[in-house]
Amino acid sequence: MTLLQLIVVTCAYLVALVVVVYFTRATSRRIAGALAGGAAVGCFGMSAIVGGNALGLWHVPIFWTPYFVALFYLGLAISVTPIYLVTWRLARRFGWRGLAVFVGIVAIIGPPRDYLFALTFPKWMVFSPGVAPIIADAVAYVGIVVIGHAVMRFIAGPSRADRLRNES
Repeated sequence: MTLLQLIVVTCAYLVALVVVVYFTRATSRRIAGALAGGAAVGCFGMSAIVGGNALGLWHVPIFWTPYFVALFYLGLAISVTPIYLVTWRLARRFGWRGLAVFVGIVAIIGPPRDYLFALTFPKWMVFSPGVAPIIADAVAYVGIVVIGHAVMRFIAGPSRADRLRNES
């Protein structure tokens, strides 16, 4: 992935974040919680990428310059942040069962999504053959949702205790 591609993808995810903030009617506390969840999952995601590379499950080329790593981390953190605003709403409406269903769905659709990206952009990511990369990718998606939602809940509080923002 080139620096320009990384910047374009990060900007696209930033636009998606703004849209999700608007449609979920997120308060500043929820936005802060979601950003904190994104920051935590940015570290988890970077670790998963490095771990998968080391174990030979996949190959994601990362240029280990401070600028590229910081921008890659920022892009990863911004890309997952909207998820936590959605999981907050799901937990508010359906409780832990809704959140559990969402985690299951993400574990199922995440790996095919990544495989599609890997086929479309082979310079960005290449998976090793076998079932192990699929399982590892699914586990990474579960971690992305669970860790980020837990951090958001820690910062923003339980979803059922928070009021929805009043429409003016």
